[in-house]
Amino acid sequence: MKENAAEFNLQHDDVFRRIASRYDFLCDLFSLGIHRLWKRKVSRIISQEPWSRLLDCATGTGDIILRVLGNKELQDGQIIVASDISPQMLAIAKDRLVASNSSVQFRLLDAHSMPGVPTESVDLYSISLGLKICERRKVLREALRVLCSGGRLVVLEASNIPCPWLHRAYLIYMNLCVPVIGWIATCGDASAYKYLLRGMENFPTAEEFAQELASVGFKDISFERLTLGIVAIHTARKPGATESDSDHTA
Repeated sequence: MKENAAEFNLQHDDVFRRIASRYDFLCDLFSLGIHRLWKRKVSRIISQEPWSRLLDCATGTGDIILRVLGNKELQDGQIIVASDISPQMLAIAKDRLVASNSSVQFRLLDAHSMPGVPTESVDLYSISLGLKICERRKVLREALRVLCSGGRLVVLEASNIPCPWLHRAYLIYMNLCVPVIGWIATCGDASAYKYLLRGMENFPTAEEFAQELASVGFKDISFERLTLGIVAIHTARKPGATESDSDHTA
């Protein structure tokens, strides 16, 4: 199974610099607007969790954070860190969010390695529709490092429709339609959609990804499929020190 489902490398193809201004439009086109419902669900989950410091990795244009701020009023001491590897995407997020709340910080970070983020300094770590273009295990290990004991992980990502023939039909449909839509919308920039297709096809099933989370060290793992299983929201918890010690002893 491919660690980087989309086979993406930012150093070889800085696609997000080119499409940053059109990113939200492309998301609407490729998902027929359904991504808004997925992100609304994720933001509700995040809003209901207790946290003082939230790190939203691969924040893109800030959709998740914007919805979190719409769901709840931040209390004194609550901080949201919006991070992305693309300065162009982060600039758009800043424009959208800076007027919403002064408690949002913006950091240019690579989710694979964040030496500037102290160990066990984050209560909740979220990443939405970005993990497919990453080396998953590196990102998940880094998430585990920065999370406090008992801290929560929330992941929205591509998944599988449980019905095999329906999933195959969906992939055929996407392979036929996405290139046409993408070619028109991006004026021929194939990178904007080829990573999406690869990531969808190669990302683990919901069950397999849950096993990956467990193998990295997360506990209390659960997932919920959305839109028949096109995507899934995974939640998990970093074990506390006593749990880690008992697991190691066992």
